[in-house]
Amino acid sequence: MAGVDEICRMDAVTQAHKIRRKELSPVEVVDAHLSRMEALEPKLHAFCTPTPELARATAKRIESDIVAGKDAGPLAGVPIGIKDLVCTKGIRTVSGSVAYRDFVPDEDDIVVERLSAAGAVIIGKTNVPEFGYSAVGHNPVFETTRNPWNLDRTSGGSSAGSGAAVASGMCPFAIGSDGGGSVRIPSAHCGLYGLKASMGRVPLYPGTKDERYPGVSSWESLEHIGPMSRTVADGALMMSVIAGPDPRDRHSLPAASFDWMDCLKGDLKGLKVAYSSDWGYAAVDPAVRRIVGDAVRVFERDLGCSVEEKHPGWSDPYGAFWGLVALESDLKGLRAMADKHAAEITPHILDFIRRPWTAEELTDAVIQRKAVNNKMWRLMQSYDLLLTPTLAVPPFALHTQGPEKIDGRIVAPFQWLAFTFPLNMTGQPAATVPAGWTDDGLPVGLQIIGRHLDDPLVLRASAAFEAARPWKHRWPSIVPQ
Repeated sequence: MAGVDEICRMDAVTQAHKIRRKELSPVEVVDAHLSRMEALEPKLHAFCTPTPELARATAKRIESDIVAGKDAGPLAGVPIGIKDLVCTKGIRTVSGSVAYRDFVPDEDDIVVERLSAAGAVIIGKTNVPEFGYSAVGHNPVFETTRNPWNLDRTSGGSSAGSGAAVASGMCPFAIGSDGGGSVRIPSAHCGLYGLKASMGRVPLYPGTKDERYPGVSSWESLEHIGPMSRTVADGALMMSVIAGPDPRDRHSLPAASFDWMDCLKGDLKGLKVAYSSDWGYAAVDPAVRRIVGDAVRVFERDLGCSVEEKHPGWSDPYGAFWGLVALESDLKGLRAMADKHAAEITPHILDFIRRPWTAEELTDAVIQRKAVNNKMWRLMQSYDLLLTPTLAVPPFALHTQGPEKIDGRIVAPFQWLAFTFPLNMTGQPAATVPAGWTDDGLPVGLQIIGRHLDDPLVLRASAAFEAARPWKHRWPSIVPQ
């Protein structure tokens, strides 16, 4: 029988393979991860709603199916964490808000339906900032999620708990949602792989009973759902389950003409790659510049690409992004909620809700998005891939929204996200891979961006970089060594 640490260090592909071959029991696998959760959760606060009883019951059912010779699915018995913005039937979905403290959906989100049908075992809901309107891990309801690499630092967000859970081995992979970087941000801060596939690859279910139910936020032209994992192959495995059209999402794309796992094969020789170190205007921490610059050289030195620095040429679209968020948020509903719970709402969210947005600001945001998309299209006509830092800074102190200064420059609280949210405006595929670690042991991410709908190349590039600069052997010291 495999030990707890051996099982918790296995990636999802390995676990699924061993369970199918009856070399591991689903109950054994789930119990190992629940044991890890029991040991580390008091320090990390990754899970706001653990579901151990449900997980054990699901594992026992799957084990019975396997013994009976039934096909239990490609993820049979593999534990997974579900971000607490993603609705789960019968499991409370708080979204980090006092207003939703007791909310229990009576429907699953589309991705939860698909994961459950594939045999994945939900071991809990992972913590988020309030409504996902932040890129960190604190909210008014639950304990603050901490970074496994340094408990005094943020794990990023808004998929904060998903990042901490996977990085500490509480589950091999987890669901995140990404409206402005929220899969890529915690993946970068926690030393993980995170994929935001092309807009529409993974359908969302915004629902009709309530503007936020039963799905993530109402940002339907910005939001993505995607995998957070320790390996690229695990991300591809999850995509093979959750991707594909659904009539509940009018933006969902037809079924892909490729196999997600096959995308991991092949080299990058001869590809033209652009590298934008700062978009031409962003402040970037010197350690991030150094680590990401070294990772970019791998593409040229080891992977056979031609690389040149090139910026898309747009002006900072930060204000336009928040205009789009306002345009796609239920301001009427949020303002009614704010009237009832104002004293308990995160201050910057309350300011956003009560700001008197004008029609001109909102329409200007739409126009600026068109300009960003156009400039990106023009750049990508000449390059196969675009590389950037994932984030402008390494993980920073808890209970802040971001550093006040970056490389000596005073910046707005969210400017450290300069590289993530523009890709939500364009909708093209983007992944983060661990580029390296700072001198004090904090992860730094490299962002790999593909052309519109070219998810296969983003996965191939991610897998090629992983093979050249492997990272799965690195674990934070909080994990039993």
